[in-house]
Amino acid sequence: MTGGAIQSEALNQWHFVLAAYAIGLSGCVALVGQSWLAMRRAERRRDAGRDRGADRSAEQGRSE
Repeated sequence: MTGGAIQSEALNQWHFVLAAYAIGLSGCVALVGQSWLAMRRAERRRDAGRDRGADRSAEQGRSE
């Protein structure tokens, strides 16, 4: 080696650590968001089913 320059080929692991955290956190946020939206859709379907059931029972009560 000439010129006194020392060359290092060591990898900096922090780039990989930060990338792993970013992927992990974004995956968790996406999963929570998707689950929350699915819960809201299920609650709307449940409420619609209850409303239909109440309408049917009211109609049966009038016809008897």
